[in-house]
Amino acid sequence: MAGFYGIVLSPKLKASKFWITIKITLLFKYMDAFAPVPPEWTNKAVHAYQFCCPNCRSTSLGATQVWINRRSPVMTEEHRRKWQEFYYCHCDYVWWAWSSDRPPSDLHNQQDCNSM
Repeated sequence: MAGFYGIVLSPKLKASKFWITIKITLLFKYMDAFAPVPPEWTNKAVHAYQFCCPNCRSTSLGATQVWINRRSPVMTEEHRRKWQEFYYCHCDYVWWAWSSDRPPSDLHNQQDCNSM
C-alpha cells in the first residue's frame, strides 16, 4: 500500500467559457518503509544493478511502495553501512538495489527559499 499524490484535470463549461479546474487529490494508504517485517510483495523482488526499475526504467520516484531493509545492514570496504531498498514500481514490477548505489541527489544544490 502506498501514499501518492494525483493531479486530476477536469474540464468545466461555465458561462460559455472553457475552464480547466485542477484538483489535487491526496490518496493515502498506510505504508511503513521502515517496518521491521518485510511486506509480502518484497519476496518477488529482482536485484536492479542500475538504480531504476529493470522493467520500465523508472527511478525510485516512480515506486508506489517502498520498504528499506534496515534489519541487516551490510558493511562496505570503507566501513560504511548499506541497506537493501525495495521498490514496488508503478508498472507492477518489484525491484531492489543497494542504498549505496543510489545516485546523488540534486536537492542539496537547490537554494533555500528563505535565502532570497
